Amino acid sequence: MLGRRRWHVRPLLLVCCGMIAVGFVILTWSARGEEGMEGDGVDGQVGGRAAAAAGDPDAEYEQLKRPVDEKPPLDVNALGELGKAVQLNLQGEEKKKEEEAINKHQINIYVSDRISLRRRLPERWNPLCKEKKYDYRNLPTTSVVIAFYNEAWSTLLRTLHSVLDTSPDILLKEIIIVDDYSEREHLKKPLEDYVADLRKVRLIRARKREGLVRARLLGASIATGDVLTFLDCHCECHIGWLEPLLERIKEDESAVVCPVIDVIAWNTFEYLGNSGEPQIGGFDWRLVFTWHTIPDHERKRRRSSIDVIRSPTMAGGLFAVSKRYFEYLGTYDTGMEVWGGENLEISFRIWQCGGSLEIHPCSHVGHVFPKQAPYSRSKALANSVRAAEVWMDEYKTLYYHRNPHARLEAYGDVTERRKLKEKLQCKNFKWFLENIYPDIHVPEDRAGFFGMLKNKGMSKYCFDYNPPNEHNVAGEKIILYQCHGMGQNQFFEYTSHNEFRYNTRQPEACIAADAGSDFLTMYLCGENSQPVPENQQFIFKEDGSIYHVLSQKCIEAVANGFNNGRPGPLLRPCSDTDHQKWYFQERK
Repeated sequence: MLGRRRWHVRPLLLVCCGMIAVGFVILTWSARGEEGMEGDGVDGQVGGRAAAAAGDPDAEYEQLKRPVDEKPPLDVNALGELGKAVQLNLQGEEKKKEEEAINKHQINIYVSDRISLRRRLPERWNPLCKEKKYDYRNLPTTSVVIAFYNEAWSTLLRTLHSVLDTSPDILLKEIIIVDDYSEREHLKKPLEDYVADLRKVRLIRARKREGLVRARLLGASIATGDVLTFLDCHCECHIGWLEPLLERIKEDESAVVCPVIDVIAWNTFEYLGNSGEPQIGGFDWRLVFTWHTIPDHERKRRRSSIDVIRSPTMAGGLFAVSKRYFEYLGTYDTGMEVWGGENLEISFRIWQCGGSLEIHPCSHVGHVFPKQAPYSRSKALANSVRAAEVWMDEYKTLYYHRNPHARLEAYGDVTERRKLKEKLQCKNFKWFLENIYPDIHVPEDRAGFFGMLKNKGMSKYCFDYNPPNEHNVAGEKIILYQCHGMGQNQFFEYTSHNEFRYNTRQPEACIAADAGSDFLTMYLCGENSQPVPENQQFIFKEDGSIYHVLSQKCIEAVANGFNNGRPGPLLRPCSDTDHQKWYFQERK
């Protein structure tokens, strides 16, 4: 792609650098880092060892792949070693300290502080990955950029050491850690002193709170590597994680490549890596990121189990991209605040503007997913609106139908982002849905057949559904609850296939009534091409009654429909009562 298109990135880069030049200060460039980076490590430490191994290709290859730092000897009895779970049976004052640490960081830092900063992880990758050979001298170099805000000491430093202990010296240009205006004392002079003794680590500080997007751009603006590799500040890298990312970008500079993200348990720090088939990213019509199994059409496209996997979206925290392509593509949308939504925006832009977004099954990075977000995500809605307004074309109405409050959200000026879309001659969102994410069900949202499903006899009550959890949408019963007009759990759609879909989330759920039961239960909807099961078929008649095909009964609002006395929609013999009359209402 690069050979066929002229990339005009210099004006953009100058503007970005000018914008953020006064936004940060470089605190630390490790003295050891300058020494280690000279000649990219080829003519120094690594090159010297390789020369000593001249005449033995295998020995020379092993020297080229040597990491920046060698891990200390393995202590199998150490807490958390080899990714094992740490279970501490604490009581009294120590238990209180653990709970305080969890409340402060939403991660069990009490446990983290007792695990080695340089622990080893178990191997959790496809065995074929271990057999891969790399042309180290011809792979691009990378700058690893890690932004942090009030991060705990041990998780941040374990991330740094993990990169240094697993990244070939010849490939790692530098690690740039960006302090997004943290307030905690351990991240001030103690951190400066610590990283001063680490090779290839640079610390810069924002002069005000910038948020994830702009903090990462501060780091990217001073990066000297060919590739930018973004990581979160509570990660641990699996052996061999870096080479597959850089090799793929060497093959295709317009490929944006993500590692497989392995879970590190927030409470025990157990490494839950999986060598099996990874999942890919998607989204639902609330513009929330979701995980999915690899679809059949993608399995058929791949020739090997270790070929890259095309993914419609990325989780956002961990990915590698050519610095030149990142700049050509418009870097990040700097109008986005703090974090949330930026991952979908850049995913849409990558695909619609000619790039590809991929997951490499040979690259694994562990990530601690906090118990909950440790700080506010109040700007995530505005960020999502910016993504919808720029990239989703007419499909943005599907988002607004399910998030009516988003219509009122101030999202700033997107004029320049729309100009970028035009300049890069990006494809429309219809193309994205048809070619990149054909598996997602696109709602019809026909006028009068979506929104709150209200009852005429109990006029203040609507269909309402609360899934068991964020990862399991099916299995619970529909209830009636006072209408709140916020969409989400009260948003339903009646389709031309005679089904009621709860399609704010992915996968979507459909209302069903089993034989012999009068309750309405949620089942997973079938694939787009599959016929609708009979127990999910309803006829929404012109008089407002809803006729269930299988039972030949109608849905009625019953004041004491459940044992707890709460109202619910139940199947009853059809009659002309207002309690069997329903209508949709859309909140404008």
